[in-house]
Amino acid sequence: MKHDLKRGALLLASATFFVAALNALQKLTGTRLPALEIIFFRNLFSLPFVLLIASRTGIILRTHHFRGHLIRSVVGLISMIMVVITVTRLPLAEQQVLSYTQPLFLVLLSIPLLHERPSLQRWIAVLIGFSGVVVVALGKGLLNTSATSVSTAIYLLALAQGAVGALTTMQIRQLSATEASTTISLWQAILMTVMTAAPLPFIWVTPGWQDGLCLVIVGGFAGIAQVLQTEAFASAQVSAIGPFAYTGLLWAALIGWLGFGEIPSSAMAAGAVLIIGSGVWMLRHDRASKARDAIVATVETAEGS
Repeated sequence: MKHDLKRGALLLASATFFVAALNALQKLTGTRLPALEIIFFRNLFSLPFVLLIASRTGIILRTHHFRGHLIRSVVGLISMIMVVITVTRLPLAEQQVLSYTQPLFLVLLSIPLLHERPSLQRWIAVLIGFSGVVVVALGKGLLNTSATSVSTAIYLLALAQGAVGALTTMQIRQLSATEASTTISLWQAILMTVMTAAPLPFIWVTPGWQDGLCLVIVGGFAGIAQVLQTEAFASAQVSAIGPFAYTGLLWAALIGWLGFGEIPSSAMAAGAVLIIGSGVWMLRHDRASKARDAIVATVETAEGS
């Protein structure tokens, strides 16, 4: 793989823009349409883009782990439902910040599920990240007795989405041991479309032409974001361009301000610095650890020759 940091960073930053934009459209439609209906169209209209990615290496649906794909799609669907609900009720930037807790939950879930032992640096990063969550909560007054149960529940749901997203990431890693990334993406798009189509007769709300257009664009933006992200990670190492994924907060804040009049509070900004800082620290720590392992392996090989 040719390492092109500039291209990879630009593609990943562009992908985060389309994710922020589709979240804004989901925020617009989420007050009028059921979450499952929005997610159905998101997956349906993103499917052509997934097929485009898959066609480059060959469309492969054959799998010996259908159960794994099914579980991954169910968990991914739950995560998408949480996103639609929370972006509808929270400022875009705030929801985006709380979604960045995913690496923190990844560390915690790796202990019981993967039997890993996180390093001291990872534990420090987790503590810093969750302190950022507390700062955001304090800024919203959610730790006061006067806070409403609804606002607290939505905040906790946005936080829980980070944990569900982390679980999804772990499932993708496990499937990636035997399955191609395109196969995983194809099964996700197909299964999520089928699963969200099943309840449509019972929850269907006919969208107006504006909402209908938004749903088409949501699916298109989701597909474009996936193409850009795939190209980004094919252009450069994940540890090198990973921090550019956090540019999504800038897009979310800008779209929230221009489109919805949402102005991030100082507490949210401070919390974002702590949460994003912890995530970047973990990315850099992983990169340094891999470099040290490579040096040790080289030395051991040289000594053995």
